[in-house]
Amino acid sequence: MTDAQRSREVERQLEIMREGAVEFYGEEEFTKRLALCLKEGRPLRVKLGMDPSSADLHLGHSVVLMKLRKFQELGHTPIFLIGDFTARIGDPSGRNKTRPALDVEQIQQNAKTYVAQVAKMLDVRSVEVRFNSEWMDSMAPSDFVRLCSQATVARMLERDDFAKRYAAEIPIFVHEFLYPFVQAYDSVALEADVELGGTDQTFNLLMGREVQRSYGREPQAVITHPLLVGLDGHEKMSKSLGNSVGITDDAVSMYGKVMSIPDEAMGEWCRLLSAGEWGRLVTDLSRLGEGEGDPMSLKHALAAHIVTRIHGEEAAGGAQAQFRSVVQRKEVPDDVPSVEIGMGGREPFKLFEVLVEAKLAPSKSEARRLVKQGAVSIDRERVTDPMKVLKLEDVLIQVGKRRFARVKFMT
Repeated sequence: MTDAQRSREVERQLEIMREGAVEFYGEEEFTKRLALCLKEGRPLRVKLGMDPSSADLHLGHSVVLMKLRKFQELGHTPIFLIGDFTARIGDPSGRNKTRPALDVEQIQQNAKTYVAQVAKMLDVRSVEVRFNSEWMDSMAPSDFVRLCSQATVARMLERDDFAKRYAAEIPIFVHEFLYPFVQAYDSVALEADVELGGTDQTFNLLMGREVQRSYGREPQAVITHPLLVGLDGHEKMSKSLGNSVGITDDAVSMYGKVMSIPDEAMGEWCRLLSAGEWGRLVTDLSRLGEGEGDPMSLKHALAAHIVTRIHGEEAAGGAQAQFRSVVQRKEVPDDVPSVEIGMGGREPFKLFEVLVEAKLAPSKSEARRLVKQGAVSIDRERVTDPMKVLKLEDVLIQVGKRRFARVKFMT
């Protein structure tokens, strides 16, 4: 490759790296490193870390996962770091109170599914999967003290969430200060050239640059990306807020959830999730605000694109057909599960109890809430009394628009 060709390739790759990003910290120095790597035939080491604070990743995580895939396609080394050590501390980013600690068993259980979920978007055969307990569990106390001496308390209080809590006299526990140091040291241990993350991680990511310098390493470039709003169209997507679309959701559920987002959120969802691959849809959605295009048709197209990425084209087609049939035409799906409930000498079941037995509600309190809100139908008739006693005959129960069960009582 000539110098001119290499220069063009550097600019081509930088353009891909900038796509969809909010900030590209250290771009000037990174450009020189990229040119050198191309000259030497050495791939960049690109880090993306996620704490297994829950068992499921969601579509918000896919924004940066798709950027990691872009680096993979450019021939660089993607590093997916599972923060099993940092999860024990709890990331304070965006928190107005201390995050509850997770025990090791919980963390390990959550982490088990992460690689399989990431495999829906990346070729994991060439992904370097690491756990930060590898180096943190064996770090000597004296080395940890050295690590924590790389920043002052004043510097830590610069981060927005800490500053707000301090001003409001909301407790900040010492262990929360440790989180950015550990995340930063991960970049030292992994010899990261680039780190990806959401805008809520900016402080932690930039701390990585500072700590790398203090350990005699060249600082990583940091590329931040916007946070995806959840199904409510307002708050950032979060499982704890109940507004997320899980990567592990089945195709039908995922399609239905996407169809439930507010129309005004469609453009942002498409822009953040497209990863530069849905050009026509991005263009069509951008025109929606000018009164061009049919919102429902475009939402179907968005849902189909998202489900296709995670589950494949055939599953997306089936999910779309079921949504049109069940939700739009209010038909009963062909594959409604049958549930047998044994009476066992008990009194006839009340409706809220049946919902729990049939796994249509996770708890009796949630079952009562669903019925009172008018979300439950029996044989296509809405019921609002959770104490309703069901007759001992087969019934079709529907919860919401997409959950069904044929219930048969066994005496």
